[in-house]
Amino acid sequence: MSRIGKIPVKIPQGVKVDFQDELIVVEGPKGKLTQKYHPVINFQMKDGEILVGRTNEEKQTKAFHGLYRNLLNNMVAGVSSGFSKTLIITGVGYRAEVQDKLLVMNLGYSMDIYVGIPEGIAVSAEAGGKVIVSGIDKQRVGEFAAQIRKLRKPEPYKGKGIRYENEKIRRKVGKSGVK
Repeated sequence: MSRIGKIPVKIPQGVKVDFQDELIVVEGPKGKLTQKYHPVINFQMKDGEILVGRTNEEKQTKAFHGLYRNLLNNMVAGVSSGFSKTLIITGVGYRAEVQDKLLVMNLGYSMDIYVGIPEGIAVSAEAGGKVIVSGIDKQRVGEFAAQIRKLRKPEPYKGKGIRYENEKIRRKVGKSGVK
């Protein structure tokens, strides 16, 4: 049995979960999320918890078992508390600011970079080069944060660029003068 799949998903107060025609609908105080699921997976509600089960023991079904349990858990966590990723911009003159639905960044290129903020994602730029991406969908928050990071990846010599808050950059030693 799947080790991840057999862990029950706890439903917090104020979150409503519904399963209809191979579709999971999760509603909570922060919003509503939907996700299709494969018919070989079944869900059972028991006193504030959801148990995820499967109909057969095929390898693909076992993979779906853990996958849909984790997707359901992330949906429940998203609509109750939300997700966020923090990016740190490092470099002389590097900065970011939010203007309406655009993230405007100066990353050392000849022109500013304008990035449209997708629907359902909130972005805030703080002093000190911090950019916080938040929302209820874990996949969309992570994807948008990765797109921002890709604009100027951190380089190993001076550490300039955009990195995640908990990311460690392995620094390299520069050239040494030959005597």
